[in-house]
Amino acid sequence: MLTTQTRTTGEGRPASGFQRRLTRTDLTMTAIGGLIGSGWLFSALAAATIAGPASIVSWIIGGVAVVILGLAFAELSATYPEAGGVIRFPQYSHGTLVSFLMGWAAIISWAAAPAMEAEAVLEYSAGYLPGLYSSAQNSLTGWGFAAATALLGLFFALNYLGVQLYAKVNTPVTFIKLAAPTMTIIALILTAFHSGNWTRFGGFAPYGANGVFTAIAAGGIVFSFTGFRPLFDLAGEAKNPQRDIPWAFMAAMVIASVVYLLLQTAFIGAVPASDLARGWAHLAFSSPFAKLALALNMSWLAVILYADAVISPGGSSLVYAAAIPRALYAFARNGYFPKIFLRLNKRGIPAVTTLASFLIAMAFLLPFPSWQKMVSIVSGATIMTYMIGPVALMTLRRTDPRRHRPYRLGRAELLAPAGFVIGSLIFYWSGWPTTGWLLALTAAGAVVYVGYFVKDPSAGKWNDLRAAWWLIAFLLFVVAMSAAGSFGGHAWLRAPWDTLGVALGSLGFYYWGVFSGIRHGLAEAQRQA
Repeated sequence: MLTTQTRTTGEGRPASGFQRRLTRTDLTMTAIGGLIGSGWLFSALAAATIAGPASIVSWIIGGVAVVILGLAFAELSATYPEAGGVIRFPQYSHGTLVSFLMGWAAIISWAAAPAMEAEAVLEYSAGYLPGLYSSAQNSLTGWGFAAATALLGLFFALNYLGVQLYAKVNTPVTFIKLAAPTMTIIALILTAFHSGNWTRFGGFAPYGANGVFTAIAAGGIVFSFTGFRPLFDLAGEAKNPQRDIPWAFMAAMVIASVVYLLLQTAFIGAVPASDLARGWAHLAFSSPFAKLALALNMSWLAVILYADAVISPGGSSLVYAAAIPRALYAFARNGYFPKIFLRLNKRGIPAVTTLASFLIAMAFLLPFPSWQKMVSIVSGATIMTYMIGPVALMTLRRTDPRRHRPYRLGRAELLAPAGFVIGSLIFYWSGWPTTGWLLALTAAGAVVYVGYFVKDPSAGKWNDLRAAWWLIAFLLFVVAMSAAGSFGGHAWLRAPWDTLGVALGSLGFYYWGVFSGIRHGLAEAQRQA
């Protein structure tokens, strides 16, 4: 058994060193805090410009896909509650290489998230502090970079001081964060809703099915809906993870889904006809809901939105700043990083990884100096990490069948392959060249892994390599289809045949992945515990 999940000291600290202090409320607020961040401030506009009123369909598809993928992780987190579970679960099911590649993608998405949220704060602040963000260049200014650095430093410092302080700050902030979108929905629907916006200006789906699917990734929908991910990485610090993790996940997803669907509905109905004269694709608001409120002479709402533009992204950045150090800690537990990354401070916080996480997050500000420039890369990397969940789930049910599973996903034999296929499609819909960039970043991770492999070329590592061929082939397949397909590619494969081809191909890779699982990875994880 993985005794790190059950063995504790007299102080409530598990054998791994983390303190189990987070309650069900803390976990739920963590998930909601990640879900309701900069996504609600920007995604309604971004999705509408890509899909028009049909963006409401994009939210439904994206929400269903993320729930299926998340439920797989809910079972895994309840069964193997560990810090950095998104990285550790593939280690159990397929060994080091699959774990490393998924962890590498996770670090890309996690490390960029706090920087995105800090950028969201400053972009909205351009309405009253124009020296921080340049709308003309779509980029932070020099002062903006300095302010973003200060914000990131604050978020990571709060996490360094301990998980109890984190929970005390995050829970009330999350309650406040829910108030602003709720007020926005009510105000726009009751005072400025135009039903004609749904059918005029090109119809309900002016950009067709491609627009609906593209909006899921490029419109920030996946980024918004996968904000719950820190919940699973804090499982090692939950008082009762087996009971509370699945409950917190579902509660947070229901609340966030209702909020996002109503926000998109309110936004579509409230846009003035004069701003839609050239169509949805040309709609432009530098601070979407705040500028919309000002255009509708609702200055009181604009003031609230400008204030919340600090609270919502700031609260989410606080959540992500808690997750990244746990991910790096999991990398170190797997042996990929030096043992210094395993050191915890007296409050049970991975101190060295917290500092390293801050530096990595800062690095993402330079090549992606705006929210819009970062969202596609982050969404693609995020969905890559969650696609492994269904494969790891069914693999571990086969290789570790006797383990007690406090939460067991019903109909997993159907939901797991469905989740992997839908996740593959969202990755594909990210479009070319985003998929190509993600493959290049993953390949860079593989180069780093080679150094780890050469350092310890044991027989187990060769088994890990054989267990990873399906993932390598899958990534190459999707990127090749992306280059040839109709989502930003050369359109050698026309819609809907390209989407159908990716769906059928990914289904085959799913079953290959499940039957490539090895007991060696689980045994190694047990020895480390």
